[in-house]
Amino acid sequence: MSSSAGDADADPLGGASPAGRVLGRALDKVIKHSSWRKHSALVSASKSAIDLLSSAPADSTSGPEPSPPSPIPGLPAPVAEAALQALLLALDPGSPKVAEPALDCVATLLSIRLLLGDVAPADPSPLSRLFAAALSCGGLGDDALELAALRALVAFARGGNQLCAKLALAQVLVVVFARVEADAMDVRVRTVSAADMMDLSDRSLNDSSVVQAAQAFINDAMEGSDEPEEGPSAAYVPAEGDGSGEDEGMSRIREDGLALFKNLCKLSMKFATPDNPDEPVLLRGKVLSLELLRMVIDNAGPFWKTSEKYVEAIKQYLCLSLLKNSAMSAMSVYQLLCSIFMGLLLRFRSGLKEEIGIFFPMLVLRVLENVLQPSFLQKMTALNFLEKICKEPQVTIDIFVNYDCDVDAPNIFERIVNGLLKTALGVPDGSTTTLTVAQDQTFRIESVKCLATVIKSMGSWMDQQLRIGESSEVLSSVDNHNIQNGEEGTGMDHDMQSESSSSDVSDSSSLEQRRAYKIELQKGIALFNRKPSKGIDFLIRSKKIGQLPEDVASFLISTSGLNATMVGDYLGERDEFPLKVMHAYVDALNFDGMDFGEAIRFFLQGFRLPGEAQKIDRIMEKFAERYCKCNPNVFTSADTAYILAYSVILLNTDAHSVMVKDKMSKADFMRNNRGIDDGKDLPEAYLSTLYDQIVSNEIKMTADSSAAQTKQTNSMSKLLGLDNIINFVNWGQTEDKAHGANDLLIKHIQEKFKAKHGKSESVFYVVADATILRFMMEACWAPMMAAFTVTLDQSNDKAATSQCLNGLRSAVHVTSVMCLQTQRDAFLTSIAKFTSLHSAADMKQKNVDAVKAIISIAIEDGNYLQEAWEHVLTCLSRFEHLHLLGEGVPTDASFLTVPIIESEGKNQISASVLPPKRANALQNPAMMAAVRGGSYDSTVAKTSASDMVSPEQINNFVSNIHLLDQIGIVELNHIFAHSQRLNSDAIVAFVKALCKVSMTELQSPSDPRIFCLTKLVEIAHYNINRIRLVWSRIWKVLSEFFVSVGLLENLSVAIFVMDSLRQLSMKFLEREELANYNFQNEFLKPFVVVMEKSDVPEVRELIVRCVSQMVLSRVNNIKSGWKGVFMVFTAAAADGTKSIVLVAFGTMERIVRDYFRYIIETDATTFTDCVHCLIAFTSSQFNSEASLNAIAFLRFCAVKLAEEGFVCQDRPRNSDMLDGNATQNKNDSVSFWVPLLAGLARLTTDPRLTIGKSAVGVLFDILKDHGHLFSQSFWTNIFESVIYPLFSSQMSRVSDRTLTSNGTEDEFSTLETQTLAVKSLVVVFANFFDVTRPELARIASVVTYFIRSPYKHSATIGVSAWLRLAEGVGSKLSKEEWKDILLCFKESSSHTFVVFSKIVRMMQDIDIPDRTESYSETDQYSDHEIYSNDEEEANMETTSYAIVKLKNHMALQLLVVQGIIKLYEEQGKYLHAEHISILLEMISAIATHASEVSSDSLLQMKFHKACSLLEASEPAVVHFENETYQGYLKLLQSLLHGYPFLSEDMKIESRILDACEQILQTYLKCAGHGQSDEASDSDPALRRVVPLGPAKKEELAARTPLVLLVTQLLSNLEKKSFRRVLPRFFPLLVDLIRCEHSSGDVQHALYKTFRSSIGPMIQV
Repeated sequence: MSSSAGDADADPLGGASPAGRVLGRALDKVIKHSSWRKHSALVSASKSAIDLLSSAPADSTSGPEPSPPSPIPGLPAPVAEAALQALLLALDPGSPKVAEPALDCVATLLSIRLLLGDVAPADPSPLSRLFAAALSCGGLGDDALELAALRALVAFARGGNQLCAKLALAQVLVVVFARVEADAMDVRVRTVSAADMMDLSDRSLNDSSVVQAAQAFINDAMEGSDEPEEGPSAAYVPAEGDGSGEDEGMSRIREDGLALFKNLCKLSMKFATPDNPDEPVLLRGKVLSLELLRMVIDNAGPFWKTSEKYVEAIKQYLCLSLLKNSAMSAMSVYQLLCSIFMGLLLRFRSGLKEEIGIFFPMLVLRVLENVLQPSFLQKMTALNFLEKICKEPQVTIDIFVNYDCDVDAPNIFERIVNGLLKTALGVPDGSTTTLTVAQDQTFRIESVKCLATVIKSMGSWMDQQLRIGESSEVLSSVDNHNIQNGEEGTGMDHDMQSESSSSDVSDSSSLEQRRAYKIELQKGIALFNRKPSKGIDFLIRSKKIGQLPEDVASFLISTSGLNATMVGDYLGERDEFPLKVMHAYVDALNFDGMDFGEAIRFFLQGFRLPGEAQKIDRIMEKFAERYCKCNPNVFTSADTAYILAYSVILLNTDAHSVMVKDKMSKADFMRNNRGIDDGKDLPEAYLSTLYDQIVSNEIKMTADSSAAQTKQTNSMSKLLGLDNIINFVNWGQTEDKAHGANDLLIKHIQEKFKAKHGKSESVFYVVADATILRFMMEACWAPMMAAFTVTLDQSNDKAATSQCLNGLRSAVHVTSVMCLQTQRDAFLTSIAKFTSLHSAADMKQKNVDAVKAIISIAIEDGNYLQEAWEHVLTCLSRFEHLHLLGEGVPTDASFLTVPIIESEGKNQISASVLPPKRANALQNPAMMAAVRGGSYDSTVAKTSASDMVSPEQINNFVSNIHLLDQIGIVELNHIFAHSQRLNSDAIVAFVKALCKVSMTELQSPSDPRIFCLTKLVEIAHYNINRIRLVWSRIWKVLSEFFVSVGLLENLSVAIFVMDSLRQLSMKFLEREELANYNFQNEFLKPFVVVMEKSDVPEVRELIVRCVSQMVLSRVNNIKSGWKGVFMVFTAAAADGTKSIVLVAFGTMERIVRDYFRYIIETDATTFTDCVHCLIAFTSSQFNSEASLNAIAFLRFCAVKLAEEGFVCQDRPRNSDMLDGNATQNKNDSVSFWVPLLAGLARLTTDPRLTIGKSAVGVLFDILKDHGHLFSQSFWTNIFESVIYPLFSSQMSRVSDRTLTSNGTEDEFSTLETQTLAVKSLVVVFANFFDVTRPELARIASVVTYFIRSPYKHSATIGVSAWLRLAEGVGSKLSKEEWKDILLCFKESSSHTFVVFSKIVRMMQDIDIPDRTESYSETDQYSDHEIYSNDEEEANMETTSYAIVKLKNHMALQLLVVQGIIKLYEEQGKYLHAEHISILLEMISAIATHASEVSSDSLLQMKFHKACSLLEASEPAVVHFENETYQGYLKLLQSLLHGYPFLSEDMKIESRILDACEQILQTYLKCAGHGQSDEASDSDPALRRVVPLGPAKKEELAARTPLVLLVTQLLSNLEKKSFRRVLPRFFPLLVDLIRCEHSSGDVQHALYKTFRSSIGPMIQV
């Protein structure tokens, strides 16, 4: 018994075979958990199987005969089948306790590969039936059973048909989490695809039947799954068992799903033992777990994002799994980690902001930035990951917004771009790398592809936002944004829809501030890492940190990216402020409860101790103080801590430095620290423990790893994105060969996870404002530019160059739309340079692709190019030039340039003028220059003859040009033909650029071209129908261009552009212009400017002929264009070329004669311009007849105006009731007549007498002929603006030149014109006196001003005009009007008296010498042979002038007297007493003035002497006096007899007697009896008769007629009157008897008087 029992115990249950032992234990557990009644068959089968297993031989293959194949190796087929049958019976879903050990057994057998066979649909094999049974045990709600089923399915995936098993597992999970999402059992699920679950090993399968079989298996298993499953719903069933409290509030389905997800995460975190780190079974299990997790994440629905528990599970379990597995070097693991991380990034980024900020650098950037020694597959995986991520526009934007614009987050976007750049540039020259050339090239292409994808995504996002908001504004809510991005695979994140606490909508302004803050902070950190003190000063000045030492200390403690060595150096400074910072730094640390070793280790984590002993001393001294303050009972004093700290630092260096050979022992350490505790020893146990801590665990200062770091992946700050990338390429570090993250990094990240656990999440920002792209471009444009341009330049690979061009193309799109001018121009210039159109000899396919890209940009992004159009159009111009060269067409230069300079050689000259044959065209200078090529910026081709071109070079050039045949000229023309699709600003910019490029073409001295010029004409034609506002802006640019080109020195170019302008103008003038618009005038302005500024007669003549043609052919449509036409002809009128003047005048003649109605139907301004033009022709220097004809045409214009009914009538009072046309007609009429009349008035001042007189005649003829059309107000306007200004010079001359030197020839010409004008004025005024009556006073003033003229002729005309005025209107004048004009006449007459006063003053100081020689006997121009000095000569000249002036003055006074008499005779019947009184006053004043003149004997003597010397006649002073008094007496006598009723009132008789008395006294005085009467009466004896001299006798003879008139008047008096006046005159008559007379006439008259008048009175 005992022996058998011992044998039984020795034999394991199930036999000696491994499979038997596993099966035996499992079946034994099945029996124990089975119910004898319910599972009787199972118990029986299990016992039978155990017996068979126990009795089976250890090795079933030892038999002599071959046995059939067994599904379980090591067991006979019957035994294996019996055991498997028992397991199948045990896999009952209704009995979890029984099924669980059976599932564990199946999983174990599969794991140790003791269960063989294939799993296939409709296969009766034991393995297939086991798989189906295990699959049926899942999803029943029992945690233990589901976990066991999951382990079994995982085991199936590890062995047998792995793909089929994995599909089954994946399908189970799909079902489970579909129920979780719906929170119901009845769900519809999709069938898993085999392609989704194939890893690297599966994808290498050559047998496609395996894949098909696995897919067919799943399809069969899921057949009918679209129909909802029948059965009770399990929604919201409370959970039972452990953990229900944790998941309270969720349904059982969702709790089970959460548990399953956690278990999958736990399975993925199982690692092998250190002894066997690469166990393949465990690795396969890990891979499968990660694949299933990837599948779960990829299929996660909205519930995952809204459930805090699920999101928290992702953070706690899945993120931890990613972290731990990141250390593995298996490629399949890394790929799965990237896939899972991508799912998290696409779907959960709003809730995992900090986690993504950690994992992105660790998983992706770490690999991306490894350039020299990367794993090829690993880096390709990272590049593929980035490509997929960058295809999601919203993800790219969110990364930049939430990380690169967050001060506390890494610059992920910037590092992505910079890492891709480094990869695109490849391995630097001279560096050691593990990559092959092919691998490096692959990396370059993929990185460029990623960069192109990045910029393309940015463009797509920008386009989407601009379409949504139309103004790039921030969306009002996150929901709107998510609606646009709600489909799977588009970067959606359902968490944004509901978790408002962890996401926020931000605008560009706040992001700009955050971004700027971060950049400036990083700048300060970088400066600190070079110069700590300067860095701190910068940060304080920029207000990034406070000014207090505590603020700086907090910055040093909390800020990442600081160089620990520099922190230590700064803290060790002895200056006051750094010392305070160091104290604040140490005081901010809490060492409470730490042992000394832990405290010093914690203290040195933040910085590296400086190398200088004094700095270390200050730092450790403060540390000791702080430690003792936190732990007051540890040491006696701070000195103890200070010394021990030094000792620990020395021990750490000694124990862990490879340079130290003899290590410090524990005894040495204790001996070194004896008596340091205030003379006492520290406890040995304390020192021993401290020694062991330091020796076993090195105190690693942060700067140790960073300073000595030579492996990029080991840089903690770099992996976490906390470094500041200033230069986007840094080759100073060698790269790490390892694939996985190191333990230090993982540990640090785990600490961060723990630190943030339980804290509030950081805000995740969502932006819908396209302005954010400006900041993104600022960060990435330079790296992208470098990557694209370098790759495009160095590589000829079509895939690489295509990606580069696509990237540049997208970059241009983004920068153009966002108005980033500098960046846009940089990208576009790069593409333009790579077209190689400037050096076509080097043309390759990639250059042709660049040309295609340029054309694509022009077509698609034309609205945003602005100034960059210049680069595009330059390329198009060069392309067209090369195209023509390739076709052999003669260049434009052959038509536009003079022959090439002789230095080019005769052969080249002849080649340029040969017929346009291809063979000859290839030899022209343009072809030679194109073959030689030039730089992109060169505008003048190299044409030096020294660079000869060989035929081989030409042939190569032609073959390269043929590459451009891929681009048709139609595509080129498409850009211009569709320019009408450009928006308003774009078309203006387009035209500006085209003008600039065209100017460059035309200004080429050797090869001028007209391509762009012709396109400008086309563009104007295509866009001529744009709205006026836009077209005016376009034409403003074109106008300036045409002017500039028209003024070029190249005659052919100038003529061509003017002809082009003519064609365009003819086209434009086909359009009818509405009234009151001015665009035709603007359109023709280039003609005007060039006409005025051009120095080339041929160009000016062409302009005149062009304008003439336009006018004569488009006269019906010309409106405002008339102004430009007349301005051109006005300039032509002043031209120095006769042909130009004649052509212009001929056209003007035809316009005025035949098309006058078109001129006046526009507006008055047009007619004004016409008048000005005709006036300009009056100044023609070539044809006086044309000048006079121009004036005649002005008369013709007046006739036409009258014929057209341009009547200027006053507006009636009820004009408001009239229609608007009448009012407008009135206003227009005034506007037409005034310019015409004013123009003629200006011509009257022309220095040419013929023109002036002709203008005066035409002017007043028009007024006389058409004055009846003018209203009184218009007449007033004419007088003010036209007539009175004619005489302004005369009036000013009267006041300024009363007595000055003789006038110039121009003045006399003007005077003659004005005298004619004043005559005509009086006639016109008299003709239209009824309407011009208000101007009477002004007219009289103008006329009488002529009387004041210093010139005799003018004064004479003035008197004559005044008389005509009185004659013409006298009968119509009122009493007051007569008075006004007579007073005006009187004032002007009186004003002339001052002339004599000025003559007297002039002669006052002049002495006339007594000489016997006259001027006729001497030469007045000799050298003073007669005159003693110059003064004497000047005196004679002045005297001569005074004599002339006096003669003129006397003549004028006599004219006035005659005029007064004539006025009285002709108009006396209209005069009243007061009017006659004014006339008497005038003539009396003149008579008195005449007496004054004749009484100045001194002046007469001087004049007598002067006249004798000059042999000139003396002034007839006596005659002047006689004529004056005769006129006076005649007037008085007429009044006395004609108006006897006025005689008494006006005392006419008294006036006559006074005048007679004055005359007689003057005569007697002249005869020598005026002053001697009294003497002779008193003493007659004294009287002595002195004979009169000849002069006196002559004077008496001159005065005799007047005396005779007086005696006659006295004799004719009535007796009573004579008796009354006799006492008054008798003495005078007696004196006349006594005095000597020149003749007997006076005595005879006295005789008659005495006899007839006095005698009878005596007799009485």
